[in-house]
Amino acid sequence: MAPSPPASTSPTEQIKNFLEYILTPSAPVITVGLLIVFLVPLLLHFWITRKTPYTSLPTILLAGPSGGGKTSLLTLLERGDKAVETHTSQVAQAVELTVSSDEGASTYREAAKEDAPGSHKKFHLVDTPGHGKLRGIALSQLQSSKKNKNNSSSSSQSQIGDPSQLRGAVFVLDAATLDESLSDSATYLYEVLLSLQKRAGSSRTSRSPKAVDVLIAANKMDLFTALPASLVRSNLEAELGRIRQSRSKGLLDSGVGADDDVVGGGSGAGEEDNWLGEYGSEKFTFAQLREFDIEVEVLGGSVLEGKVDKWWGWIAGRI
Repeated sequence: MAPSPPASTSPTEQIKNFLEYILTPSAPVITVGLLIVFLVPLLLHFWITRKTPYTSLPTILLAGPSGGGKTSLLTLLERGDKAVETHTSQVAQAVELTVSSDEGASTYREAAKEDAPGSHKKFHLVDTPGHGKLRGIALSQLQSSKKNKNNSSSSSQSQIGDPSQLRGAVFVLDAATLDESLSDSATYLYEVLLSLQKRAGSSRTSRSPKAVDVLIAANKMDLFTALPASLVRSNLEAELGRIRQSRSKGLLDSGVGADDDVVGGGSGAGEEDNWLGEYGSEKFTFAQLREFDIEVEVLGGSVLEGKVDKWWGWIAGRI
């Protein structure tokens, strides 16, 4: 007689056997359990980060010659109470600030409060050294994102944040000593404006970068020798015009542009690329930079006395 087939195991018994197996200490069970504990959180983390795009904060750059008050302005806006004594910066530093879109919070003190009305936006305020040998740090911040990728090896140590998120540049200078420091301040400002001009023209054939406006913050207006904002503007424009003519003459004397038909795309291409504002114009004005979507304003203030609300309002308008 053939043996009878074994009785099939009921679902209840199958569950019971499975539970007994996984609850009984054994090497396979422990190994699988550890893999689940460690791998599942990692997989969830990578999945979430891939699905959620990273958003860089908008950036406002502080530039200008040494002694102008950049670092004092940074600490004033960060603390919201009063300016403190600072030392000359040697590296770039950034702080995260909050600006309120509410019209009633027009001062930096009100906008910095967490309970201030209206919506709030965060941004990075980046302070850069003003020493002549360290000004390349600020200029690297002004380069387009595409240019920074090509020069990542040279600017990676000084670059802070995403250059495509740059919303404005605040050029801080001492209005009380501008007569003595006009040449140095204007030379630095020329480099800043020319970098922004090249940045605006670097992507004309594709997607243009966002416009970066410039505020010239004429500091130390509390001092008797300080020049008014209108005179600061006219003096800078005149000096920038002289620098432009001098550099153009230097390029011509060195022969740049004479053989640019093949390399530069036409005679004089090298000179035109380094010409600030309207090419060939006799006098320079800040209005010429509007062709490159660069708006330049000159506003007076005093970090020492906390009179920086006009500057703060300008910054808030770019965030």
